[in-house]
Amino acid sequence: MTTAYSLTSALQLHIAQMVAARGGWIGFDEFMTLALYTPGLGYYANDSIKFGPMPGSGSGAISSGGSDFVTAPEMTPLFGQTLAAQVAQALQVTQTSEVWEFGAGSGTLASQILETLQAQGLPMPRYSIVDLSGALRLRQQATLEKFAACVRWVSELPPSMHGVVIGNEVLDAMPVKLLSRVSGVWYERGVVLNSTQDEQPVSFNWSERATDLRPPCQIEGEHDFLTEIHEQAHSFIGTLADKLDRGAIFLIDYGFPEQEYFHPQRHMGTVMCHRNHQSDPDPLSDVGLKDITAHVDFTGVALAAQEAGLGVLGYCTQARFLINCGLVSLLENASLNQRVHAQRLIMEHEMGELFKVIGLFKGEPWDAIGFSHGDRTHTL
Repeated sequence: MTTAYSLTSALQLHIAQMVAARGGWIGFDEFMTLALYTPGLGYYANDSIKFGPMPGSGSGAISSGGSDFVTAPEMTPLFGQTLAAQVAQALQVTQTSEVWEFGAGSGTLASQILETLQAQGLPMPRYSIVDLSGALRLRQQATLEKFAACVRWVSELPPSMHGVVIGNEVLDAMPVKLLSRVSGVWYERGVVLNSTQDEQPVSFNWSERATDLRPPCQIEGEHDFLTEIHEQAHSFIGTLADKLDRGAIFLIDYGFPEQEYFHPQRHMGTVMCHRNHQSDPDPLSDVGLKDITAHVDFTGVALAAQEAGLGVLGYCTQARFLINCGLVSLLENASLNQRVHAQRLIMEHEMGELFKVIGLFKGEPWDAIGFSHGDRTHTL
């Protein structure tokens, strides 16, 4: 049986070998890629339980052991039921019949969407899941067993796609580069081996190199500043734009528009780790045993989309999006327990304000119900 200690030791040794092969230093984006996605060892590629309710939450969700964080679909089925309204409209308007979900987690969101469409007597789309984790795929297959006839898993995208793309908390898990301004000079922050220890397993330290890379906007003030740039997320948007011939894209995540993301007060960056429903800011420890994320720069996402030929349907808070899609009416017939958990999705001090939704399209523009009120595209 693989223990947590042996898993993290093996992963740290693998990363150490990569650091040595790169001349003793790797950028944080490469470290984050290795920590999360190394086959069999990385956080999203090993067998640990990641998604599930917080212990003692009383959510009614089933979890086979501990988990590290809870996403909206695990919190309440009302999330997927509400999102299904936007998916159904997008399929109808774009005259497509396939949903593409990236980073499907436990498969719970897919199940909620398909169950809702089925209950409403709507045509069942083909549901394609794109997920790099073989371990999560097994869990998704179990969750979606009753929809086996319309669900498939793909490891690479076809030359062309038609349909509706969704991604809930996908962009935040994409590796980022770290930029550090120290005494007015910009550096790229990377990772080196800890040279002060002789014992095993190996461990890592930060190391900075001068760079020509810069944030996308001028940072006010002269104080030291740490931030991220999201090259991989922008490349992901470019890939979707290249592949999608006709359809729409809805991405839900925590983040800010550029003016807030690079605000002088956010001088410590946004990289954060999650394990056992606890957060910490140290991605160099317990490698492979915890999630590593960064908030999303939604202005950068919108600009990358437009440069790649996509249009912006809208941008708003998660609270406004869910209310626009009918959450309030669903709450009328929900249990008290479901209402309590749904409140977390829309309350300003919970997920309602921090989480945002951006909608993109390929083809002709149209009015998406999720952005019918409270659209904040003008803030991007």
